Amino acid sequence: MPRPKKCRKVCCMPKNTGFVPACSGSEGREIIMTVDEYETIRLIDKEGFSQEECGNYMNVARTTVQQIYNNARRKIAEAIVEGIALRIEGGDYMLCEGKEKICRCGGCDKHRIINEKNKKAQQ
Repeated sequence: MPRPKKCRKVCCMPKNTGFVPACSGSEGREIIMTVDEYETIRLIDKEGFSQEECGNYMNVARTTVQQIYNNARRKIAEAIVEGIALRIEGGDYMLCEGKEKICRCGGCDKHRIINEKNKKAQQ
């Protein structure tokens, strides 16, 4: 029996959950990228995390991050090269609850709100 998948911590849901090419060559087809795949792309490519830092943040092993990241990049490449719509949904994830004292993810609304409240309380 395979090991159950561990939920990956995700900072927040994507602001855009779909991308459609201007000139689509594959009408009706779409590629599904999971929310945890999106999060690895955001953390590694946008925020500059290493795969190890990303794994620590998402509460999974670096090797798991590497697999998730490779799948996400493959899906992005296929969508761009083939002109196929890309939709972001599903996956094994849990949203960040904002309980950590320091948030390094760069996009967590919960941490921003908590930090703003703390700053106001200190004034």
